[in-house]
Amino acid sequence: MRFILIILLVLVFIYSLALVLLNSTPVTVDLWFTHVPEMRVGLLILITLALGVILGLLIGVQAFKVFQSHWEIKRLNKEIDRLRKEQVESAQQAAREAAANARHEKTVLDIHANDKSPL
Repeated sequence: MRFILIILLVLVFIYSLALVLLNSTPVTVDLWFTHVPEMRVGLLILITLALGVILGLLIGVQAFKVFQSHWEIKRLNKEIDRLRKEQVESAQQAAREAAANARHEKTVLDIHANDKSPL
């Protein structure tokens, strides 16, 4: 894999060098606030391409982080909903058990009250 990457980088370098050498017409670039000194068209194309790739990568990384955060928020909201549902079910189960214990205690008290005979 590393060998393929090295070959690819060498090919990109050779292509870039050929682009600069074959497009040797000097041009001036006029920005609104400044002038860039004369440079070859090929070099200008390479600089523009490099800036575009860098900007694209930065924006892509930021967009991925935003989407990743969005996915994480959705996952955590689902987890919160699941835990809330589990909490409600647990509270309902505890209430049923408390009601059953209360009925059992009342029944036991009623039985003991009937066992006592009047003196």
